[in-house]
Amino acid sequence: MKLKVLGCSGGIGGAQPRTTSFLLDDDILIDCGTGVGDLTLDELARIDHVFLTHAHLDHIAALPLMIDSVGELRQAPVQVHATPETIRILHSHIFNWLVWPDFSAIPDHHQPFMRFQPIHVGERRDFGGRGVTALPARHTVPAVAYRLDSGGGQLVFSGDTAYCPELIAAINDCPQLRHLILETAFAEEQHGLAVASRHLCPSMARAVLDEIRGTPEIHISHLKPGAGQRIIDQLGACAPGRPLRALGRGDLLEF
Repeated sequence: MKLKVLGCSGGIGGAQPRTTSFLLDDDILIDCGTGVGDLTLDELARIDHVFLTHAHLDHIAALPLMIDSVGELRQAPVQVHATPETIRILHSHIFNWLVWPDFSAIPDHHQPFMRFQPIHVGERRDFGGRGVTALPARHTVPAVAYRLDSGGGQLVFSGDTAYCPELIAAINDCPQLRHLILETAFAEEQHGLAVASRHLCPSMARAVLDEIRGTPEIHISHLKPGAGQRIIDQLGACAPGRPLRALGRGDLLEF
């Protein structure tokens, strides 16, 4: 399996930053932030499944526009996998005919352009030997992380989360873990803001990494624009024994 980073920034500004979105092979999206907008129309039309970690705008911003662009080009609805709470939020605040049309009912309920598929923590979806499993996370809205399984290797994406013992346990239960994408949204001097918004800062990320068994490659995501190098330097200072790197747009992770 190949995971291409379309976006992994904690914000926008300038030519490079794109918000969270990953393309798994060529038919599955993990989150649907602004990075999805760089795909061609043909590439967008090949996406059959979208897995959302949560409903915050930086993770779902491109979803309404993508569905609008490809709906008439596809023979089957795009399947959007999310927790029931996230689906409720999207129905209430995005696909509500006020902010955007309800594409789960267009052109009709029997053959819509988009179909929501509720997923719960611990539930796995299989696609020809590839697996996507929802893992626990702690954020200001209901959220999940995801484990991706190729059969020969695994990758875990934390999504947006605070320190979460249940997620750490789930990560340590991955015998073939090759990659861990861990958010660290704020610099250490913004520790209070990280706590209030249920994100990680370097010392909190260090607490997570100290409990991770095994030696997966560590990729840091959701860095705030303008603070990325400072956050990485602070992480390196407080976790010198654990090699890590800033995830970048265009990176390709294989497992």
